[in-house]
Amino acid sequence: MKIGMVGLGKMGFNLTLNLLDHGHEVVAYDTAPNKTQSAQKHGATGAHSLPALVQSLGERRVIWLMVPAGDAVDSLIDQLIPLLNKNDIIIDGGNSNYKDTLRRFAKLDALGIDFVDVGTSGGISGARDGACTMIGAKDKVFAHIEQIFADICVENGYLHTGANGSGHFVKMVHNGVEYGMMQAIGEGFDILEKGRFDIDNEAVAKVWSNGSVIRGWLMELAQSAFSKDAQLSDIKDIAHSSGEGLWSTQEALELKVPTPVITTALLTRFGSQQSESFSTKVVAALRGEFGGHDVDKK
Repeated sequence: MKIGMVGLGKMGFNLTLNLLDHGHEVVAYDTAPNKTQSAQKHGATGAHSLPALVQSLGERRVIWLMVPAGDAVDSLIDQLIPLLNKNDIIIDGGNSNYKDTLRRFAKLDALGIDFVDVGTSGGISGARDGACTMIGAKDKVFAHIEQIFADICVENGYLHTGANGSGHFVKMVHNGVEYGMMQAIGEGFDILEKGRFDIDNEAVAKVWSNGSVIRGWLMELAQSAFSKDAQLSDIKDIAHSSGEGLWSTQEALELKVPTPVITTALLTRFGSQQSESFSTKVVAALRGEFGGHDVDKK
């Protein structure tokens, strides 16, 4: 399938490479020309503008947006609307608030343009070698593009979650769970760090990654982070919040669902702006490991 990729940051660029590996044609565009040129070197067709990208695509165009949530998505949609035909498809693969997604879907649906929301997990390595995706779309629209996700995702790693908005809703909750898990890992290593024994954090993370009840990718990433700096001495104990933990907590409050773990993890990140904690260093290091998020250095 021929796909237009708009936004060639860490995730968009690696998704482009993943798509190319699986035989899809990608027309790539970014406002930074050097990123478009880099995608060209790997086999994508470069476009110097949005109109050029749209013109390079065939019938029933598929345009995948990988840009930061918020105004950037609305701006791109507004620029694309006059360039598109009915039944063309816009995919939002970023971490948009599902309520914004519902609003965008209603706007585009009234114009006959199909909209798909994709919650994308797995970090940079997943985007490159096998993602996990949660897809909100009309049944017929999903059927038209399902092969894309079958190709770029790990086995059993994609799900049509239902109607529009549901993909971003499920990803929002996923990230809330992620907040809680990361916080628990950070707190565990904080206890080890302050305990009476001379503990090798990397070795602990390694053994916990092999056969233990708490094994998993986050623990493997903890091992990776400790292998680079056993005490995380170069990392400031500040863990940023990119939005979805807050949205999950707000949704829980609206639904009257008790979420003490997720909420406390979110508040701890807010509190990290004011106090010193080894557990927050671990959380910050994990964010850097899986998502390439900026880590504040000393």
